[in-house]
This record gives sequence, C-alpha cells and structure tokens, in this order.
Amino acid sequence: MRQNPSFTLADPAEIKRLIRVNPWATLVSNTDDGLVASHYPVLVDESREELSIVTHVGRPDEQLHELGRHELLVVIQGPHGYISPGWYDAKPAVPTWNFTAAHLSGVPEILSDEENFRVLGGLVDHFENRMPHPRRMEGTPENAAYAQRISSGTVGLRLTPTRVVAKSKLSQNRSDETVDTIIGELEGDGPYASPALAAEMRRVHERMRAAR
Repeated sequence: MRQNPSFTLADPAEIKRLIRVNPWATLVSNTDDGLVASHYPVLVDESREELSIVTHVGRPDEQLHELGRHELLVVIQGPHGYISPGWYDAKPAVPTWNFTAAHLSGVPEILSDEENFRVLGGLVDHFENRMPHPRRMEGTPENAAYAQRISSGTVGLRLTPTRVVAKSKLSQNRSDETVDTIIGELEGDGPYASPALAAEMRRVHERMRAAR
C-alpha cells in the first residue's frame, strides 16, 4: 500500500481501534502453490501490550495457507467510499476514494487447542455482546459440549506483526470548509452516502482541529 505522510496511520492505539470496529479481515499467504486468500473475523489480543491479533481458520485452510511456514498478510478494511469532485470544487478536479486500512504482516503463531477454544469463545462474546439475549459458546452444558466438538475443525492463530502499514485517507489535505461539505454529502441520501465514513471523517477532523 503506497504511503503518503499526510495519511499515514502510525498510532498503535488507533490501529487497534480500527481492528476492534472493523474485525472482518482478509488473510493472504504466498504459498508454494501461489497466492491464497481467506476471510475471517479477528480480535485484538487484549492480553498483550503490543499490537497483536488472534483469530482462527477452518480446516483445511491452515494447510492451504501453510500457516507458520512463512509470512501472513492480514488486511483490515475500515470505512471507505467515493468522493466526487462535484461536491466541493467547481474548477477542474478528479474524484478520489477515502478509506482507512491496515496491513499487518508476520509469521503467525499456531495456538494450542485450549487457547484456540478460548479465542473462539472470545470471538463469539465479542459479537454476541450486542444482542439482547447473548448466546454464549459455553452458555449451557449442551452449547459447551457442541462447541468442544466443532472446535476441532478449526485452527487458532496469533499474529504479532513484524511489519505494519496503515493508512487513514480522510481528506486531511482539504480545507475545513471542504471537509464539512464532504461529510455533509456522505451523511445525506445521495448515491454515495456513507454514514460510517462520515462518522470516521468527523472523528478524525475534530481531533485535528482540537490539536491546532
């Protein structure tokens, strides 16, 4: 991912926040048989101070990815959307795409069966916590027994990346007036409305303005 100093996202706390809010990730490996990509939810490993994530793959994806033999690239994609030049510039201009993303690379650690089971439980809790009546993986003896059986079909992993490239391209190079106009369009009802992207832009630019 090409970097630009204006858009570099280097704060580990912000990258962790990006992952927490956007946990659906793409896992990419360059194997002996070529490129392999899979898609799984990931969690920030809150037990570690440094940036680290945990997840699982379903068998036989661990073989397809040759997990543990080489680097794994995990792509986190945050809010993104089309930005029309017609929203803010009457002069000749080109459109762009605003987005947030992080690329985490490193050789993953394969988890023991016990730790993998804990990670699976954490994944379930992470998403079920929003439900009015959460279904816990071990909420009942029957659920726990079922979870124990099916967990054998998964392989857990932890990635503590040795290389991180993260980018937050949210019109930081535009004037406050232009940014406010873009946010208004994204919050509207047009064909490229994106409330999530608008909220991310508003959050970032409010922090920028407060720091001036």
